[in-house]
Amino acid sequence: MEMELLRTNLSKVRIPEPTNRIYKQECCISFDTPKSEGGLFVDMNTFLAFGKDYVGWNFEKTGNPVYLHIKQTKKPIPEDRPLKKPTLLAIGIDGGFDNQELEYDETYNIVILPDYVTFPFPSVALPEKVFLCFYFMVLHLSFLCSFLIWEIFSSRLVQSIQRLILVSAQVRLAVDAILIAEGAERKEQVASWTADKKQTSEYALTLKQIDNGVIIPPSGWKCAKCDKTDNLWLNLTDGMILCGRKLWDGSGGNNHAIDHYNETRYPLAVKLGTITSDLEGADVFSYPEDESVTDPLLAEHLAFFGIDFSSLQKTEMTTAEKELDQNTNFDWNRIQESGQEVEPLVGPGYTGLVNLGNSCYLAATMQVVFSTHSFCSRTKLANGLLSGKYSVPAVQKDDVANAADSSQDAKQEGVRPRMFKADALEFFLHLIDQVERVNAGKPELDPGRSFKFGIEERLQCPSGKVAYNKRHDYILSLSIPLEKATNKKELEEFHKLKAREEAEGKEMSSDEIVRPRVPLSDCLNIFSAPEEVPGFYSTALNAKTTAIKTAGLTSFPDYLVLHMRKFVMEAGWVPKKLDVYIDVDDIIDISHMRSKGLQPGEELLPEGGPGGQEESEKLLPNEDIVSQLASMGFNHLHCQKAAINTSNAGVEEAMNWLLSHMDDPEAESNEVDPSKVATLVSFGFEEEIARKALKASGGDIEKATDWIFNPTASGPSDMDATSSSGPTVDATLPDGDGKYRLFGLVSHIGTSTQCGHYVAHVYKEGRWVIFNDDKVGISKNPPKDMAYLYFYERIRN
Repeated sequence: MEMELLRTNLSKVRIPEPTNRIYKQECCISFDTPKSEGGLFVDMNTFLAFGKDYVGWNFEKTGNPVYLHIKQTKKPIPEDRPLKKPTLLAIGIDGGFDNQELEYDETYNIVILPDYVTFPFPSVALPEKVFLCFYFMVLHLSFLCSFLIWEIFSSRLVQSIQRLILVSAQVRLAVDAILIAEGAERKEQVASWTADKKQTSEYALTLKQIDNGVIIPPSGWKCAKCDKTDNLWLNLTDGMILCGRKLWDGSGGNNHAIDHYNETRYPLAVKLGTITSDLEGADVFSYPEDESVTDPLLAEHLAFFGIDFSSLQKTEMTTAEKELDQNTNFDWNRIQESGQEVEPLVGPGYTGLVNLGNSCYLAATMQVVFSTHSFCSRTKLANGLLSGKYSVPAVQKDDVANAADSSQDAKQEGVRPRMFKADALEFFLHLIDQVERVNAGKPELDPGRSFKFGIEERLQCPSGKVAYNKRHDYILSLSIPLEKATNKKELEEFHKLKAREEAEGKEMSSDEIVRPRVPLSDCLNIFSAPEEVPGFYSTALNAKTTAIKTAGLTSFPDYLVLHMRKFVMEAGWVPKKLDVYIDVDDIIDISHMRSKGLQPGEELLPEGGPGGQEESEKLLPNEDIVSQLASMGFNHLHCQKAAINTSNAGVEEAMNWLLSHMDDPEAESNEVDPSKVATLVSFGFEEEIARKALKASGGDIEKATDWIFNPTASGPSDMDATSSSGPTVDATLPDGDGKYRLFGLVSHIGTSTQCGHYVAHVYKEGRWVIFNDDKVGISKNPPKDMAYLYFYERIRN
C-alpha cells in the first residue's frame, strides 16, 4: 500500500544534481532543526527544509507530498568526559576551546502528506534488493520454460516488479544524494574560529645566507644592539640576533629586528626559544610578507649557523601562543565570567544563538539589538529569540551531573542563525542597512530607524567663512584619547616594574597588568572637539588650505550605539587592539552635543571656484590617504569615501571609518546573474519570481529564497552622507532628550581584528544577563569597562 502510494507520487521525487542546493539543517521559515521535537522535513522536489509547523503549509503551496524526515536525538553524556585544555586559538575544532558540544543519533523516514504516511529509511530500500533478486530469477527461468508458459506466467509479474524496482531505486538514490550532500547552510559557514593558517614563504626556497663565520650557541642569547634577553629573533640571512617590535604599551622589544630588515632587506627571521625538534612549531616571520610563515628549509637554514635543533628546548611562546595565552587569561575569563556560578536562564527573551564557527559577533550584536522595542515584533530572528520556543536546556536536569563543567548548565539548544550566515562577519551597520532596504518607502515599519540620527560637521577656513555638511548614521564612532587616562601614576609605576622584570627574564602575570582608564565622557568630548583638516578646498580662497572642523548631532535617536575605536594602526599599518578600560556611567547626558547649525553673523563659503559648483560642494579625498589605504588591500572607492567622510583628517581616522562601515552598500546593477536564476528555478520557483527575488535581495540566493516566502519591498539605503547649509531639521528621524540609560554591551576578546570572540550582556527585567552564544545566564559582574559597543536607550519622561 505504501509503495503504491509512493509510486503514484514518484513524479514529485527528484534526484538532486551536483548544482542543486540542499537545505537539511534548518527550516526556511522558523529555526526548527533536526534536533527540534518535530524534526525537519526536506521537500524531495525543491530540497527546501521545513519544521513540523510549516511542512503542511509548503504542501498546500507547492503540492509536493514526499518528504525526507530527519530527526536527531541526544546521546547521554559520559560521566568521565574530560575537560580539554586548548592548544589552538580556535573554537569547535580539535585543540581549540572545548565548547562541550553534545552528540546526537540521527534517524530517517519517508513521509507522504497530507496523511503523514510514514515508513522508515533505509528499510524502504529492502524491496529493491528482494525484487531485483526475484526479477533476475524469473528471467533465468524464462530460458528454461517454454515460450507459452513464460508469456502467461511472467509478463505481468515482471512489469509489476519493474515498477516497484523503479520506485525503490529512485527514492533510494534521491535520499542517498540528500544525505551525502553538504547542506547549503553548511557551505556558507566557516567551520571554526581560528587565526589564518601559516603559508609557506616565497622567500624561503630562494633565501641566500651569508657565510660570515657566525655560530649561534644553544643558549645565552642577547640582542646585538641592546640588553634584551627575551623576544629575540635570529635573522636567517646574516645570523644577527635582535629584539622584536615595541608594542603600543611599551612592552615587547626595541624594534631592532625590524630596523635591521629595513636597512638590509634580509627577509626571514626565527624566534629563538621556539626552536625544538618539532620544527613546525618554530615561529618564523617574513618581514616583506608581514606575517608568520612556514619555512620548509628551516633545518638547513639553522644548520648553516651551527644550530642543532634536535637538542634545543622551548623557552619562549610563539606569537600565536602569546595571543592564545592572553585570550585564555584575563579578558577571556572576565568577559565570559568564567569561574563564576552562572545561573542559567531559559524562556521568552532568553534564547541563545549557537556559534556556527565565527558567528559570535553576529550572536552578541543580535542579542542586544533584539532587546529593543523596535525590533521585538519584526523578522524571523525576533520570533526565534523572543518566543521562548528554542530556549530549552541542551542538558536536562538528570544530565547536569554528568556535564564536564558548570558553564554547561547555562547552555541551550538555542537558535542557529544559518540564514544570516552570509552576514555573520558583517557589522551592526549591515543589519540596519538590510532592514532599511526591505522597509523602503515605509519608514513607520522600519525598526532600524530607532537607531538613526543626523551628524552635522562645521568647517571653517582661514577666510572665516563656513560650510556645513550633514549625513545620517547609526553608530557614534568614538576615538579613545589615551592621554586622558585617569590612572597615569599607576601606569608609570607599572611600566617601570615591567621593565625591571623583563630585564630579569621574568613574565608578568595577568593580574599584575595595569591598563589605562579613560572616561567615556572624554571620548564623547573629543568627538565634538575642534580638529584641523588639511587639504580642504576653500571656494573663498580658491585654493586648498587647512580648515577647522567641529561636529555635533542634529537629532538624538531612540537608541544610541557607541562604537569604541579600540583597533588602531601600528607600525606597518597593521590594525591592532588597544588594551584599555573605558569608565562608563549607566546614565549619560549628551545634550551638549546637539549641533546648532548656521549661526547669526556666520557667512557661508561661496559656491563655484576653479572646479565649478560640484567641487565646491564636495570635499575632495586626500590622495595620500587613499593610496595608503588602498595599498593595504581596501577597495579604492571605499578609501576615497573614507577620506571624505573623515574630512581628510588622516590615515588612522579613515581606517577607523572603514572598519566601522565595512558593509555600506555598493551601487548595484539591475542585471541578474543567470546562474543564480537557474539555481532558484531548480528549487521549483518560477523564473519571473526568481528574477524579482534576486533583484530585491541584491543577488543573494539565500535572501532571495527568504524574500519569496516573505515578499516585501526593497530599495536603496540612504546611508550616504548629504551636504547642505543651515540647521535643517530632518523630520523623518526620531528625536528627543539627550539623556540615555545603558542597557547593552558587546565585548570583544582577542588582540587583533583577525580573530577573537564576542559576548553580549543585556539589562533585562532588572538584572544583567550574559549571552555567550548558546549559553544564557544571570550576569554577576558585567564587564562594563571592556566593551567594544555600548547600547544606550533614551530615558523617556
